[in-house]
Amino acid sequence: MYLLCLFNVKKIFHNRSNRGFTLVETLVVVVAIGILIGLGLPNWLAFVETRRLNTAQSEIYHAMRQAQSQAKKEKLTWQASFREHNGIVQWAVHPATVNPSAAHWNKLDTNVRLDEETTLRESDGIRQIQFDYRGSVKQPPLGRVTLSSKYTGKAKRCVYISTILGAIRMEKEHNRANSSGDYCY
Repeated sequence: MYLLCLFNVKKIFHNRSNRGFTLVETLVVVVAIGILIGLGLPNWLAFVETRRLNTAQSEIYHAMRQAQSQAKKEKLTWQASFREHNGIVQWAVHPATVNPSAAHWNKLDTNVRLDEETTLRESDGIRQIQFDYRGSVKQPPLGRVTLSSKYTGKAKRCVYISTILGAIRMEKEHNRANSSGDYCY
């Protein structure tokens, strides 16, 4: 009797495994997967863009800190320079006596751009901030670098030079603009 039951169970499972899935079952699974992807994809893309902006913001912040540190270390004026070259944001840290075009330029992610809210002093398409031998801002006005995505979203990331003493801070976008009309404050 036990052998007969075992044989029938094997026969049932064997027949089922050979049948496969019907076209309707396959379509239901494909549609369900498509709906899940459709719901999750915008959130995933927003997450990736935010990560890119955060990474670029961190690089800009560290470039400014490096220029400030080198100025104090070498007792010379150093600057952090920023530009968009061939659609790619680049940064360089160098002594103020070196022409920025001769400096070593580092690239940020290709999906990041300098936003119109960027307020650093600009000369020949290069935005710059200089630090004197004490690490203070050499020539005010103070300013900020604002980064945003080239393609999507309202996300912005900023790096501010807050005080003439050279305080540097990072911020992100807000839902409402401040009194100056800026969203990154």
